[in-house]
Amino acid sequence: MVLGASPNPMRFSYKAVKSLQRHNVPVVPVGIKNGEIGGIEILKNKPHLDHIHTITLYIGPARQKEYYSYILSIQPARIIFNPGTENKELMDMAREEGIEVLEDCTLIMVNGGRY
Repeated sequence: MVLGASPNPMRFSYKAVKSLQRHNVPVVPVGIKNGEIGGIEILKNKPHLDHIHTITLYIGPARQKEYYSYILSIQPARIIFNPGTENKELMDMAREEGIEVLEDCTLIMVNGGRY
């Protein structure tokens, strides 16, 4: 799941969704704006999702607080904090729930075969 997905092709969240698609990784874009990325509708309003392995964050720490419960309720195996999204409070909460926490760049991970 890409949290903070944007329909703007200039945004890194858009590029991440496209990169995941190119590498045949199932992806669910979740954001606040209407639109689509590569034929996938951007879901809004904290949709209920099951079987999400990874959440990759593209929302800054100031906006993350309103998503804490939502993120943790999904129970992903890992959360990737992309540059600019690092947040010790959420990282600690995730670790307490047994969720792997990575500070990395999704684009570099996918394109480098480390995703």
